[in-house]
Amino acid sequence: MKLKPIKTKQEYEGFLNWVDELFDKKVKPGSPEGEQLQIALLLIKQYEDAHYSIPVPDPIEAIRIKMEEKG
Repeated sequence: MKLKPIKTKQEYEGFLNWVDELFDKKVKPGSPEGEQLQIALLLIKQYEDAHYSIPVPDPIEAIRIKMEEKG
């Protein structure tokens, strides 16, 4: 796979499939494939951060929920 910035959902899904294949092959971290895997994971994270961001919870609301859970 050619490593490049992910711009579309199709490219994103292609990267996910490729990463799954590499995990199944159990590539070594220091190998050339392992280094490509690390770069691919960074590209995936960048795409996910831009398109699937998780909002930061309101800290006061989080404290209230914890207080209710603990009684």
